Amino acid sequence: MVIVHHQELHRPDPCVPIMDRKQGYDIELMSSTSKVEHELWPLDGIDSKNSKFPCCLVWTPLPVVSWLAPFIGHVGICREDGAVLDFSVSNFVNVDGFAFGAAARYVQLDREKCCFPPNMSGHTCKPGYQHSEYGTAITWDDALRSSARNFEHKSYNLFTCNSHLFVANCLNRLCYDGSMDWNMITVVALVIIKGHWVNNMSIIRSFLPSTVVLCLGLVSVGWPFLVGLFSFSILLMGWFLLGTYFFKTLLER
Repeated sequence: MVIVHHQELHRPDPCVPIMDRKQGYDIELMSSTSKVEHELWPLDGIDSKNSKFPCCLVWTPLPVVSWLAPFIGHVGICREDGAVLDFSVSNFVNVDGFAFGAAARYVQLDREKCCFPPNMSGHTCKPGYQHSEYGTAITWDDALRSSARNFEHKSYNLFTCNSHLFVANCLNRLCYDGSMDWNMITVVALVIIKGHWVNNMSIIRSFLPSTVVLCLGLVSVGWPFLVGLFSFSILLMGWFLLGTYFFKTLLER
């Protein structure tokens, strides 16, 4: 004799109003989504002696170029463990070895301002569809890995495909601060406006060479040198502004 046990299917209680059941489901969904969004690993503190800057943008002056235009430099973005990633040579993203010297300036970013969608309907940013097309990530480090793989197939060029564009790619993949419009100019502005100097020596290292060049030029050449230096800076800024906002095909994305 075979006894078959019929398992009772779970059905909504007919005594509970539909609206109450829907509200309960919405609360449960919001709770599960918020766990995905806000359960972030705690970060270690910034350790400049060991070059560890968790979830930071870091900046350092470039040889020769920064001597003539001190606002130009090299930038990288750091993983959650503090290791820096930067794009400084073709087809390669450097990990935990910042090119062109130690970081002089840094900006720590807030992971709560990133969008880590668990699925298509889990976007917390307004440009959700654009973010999905661009490429999303489920963690901070995941976004950096995806951008690094993308830039491993690009040729480095100071004027058209540089470290700032790599960082902008990472920030767009994170949809940081709800924006998909990160570019070379906005990355520079973020470092200048919100950046902190690592120490006093970093300030000296960033501005002493350009000050020496300026003084030597004025002594040996005079005011024409100052005019030429100023013109060089204006042309450089103009190139990046035009390439970013008007002739976007000039700069790689």
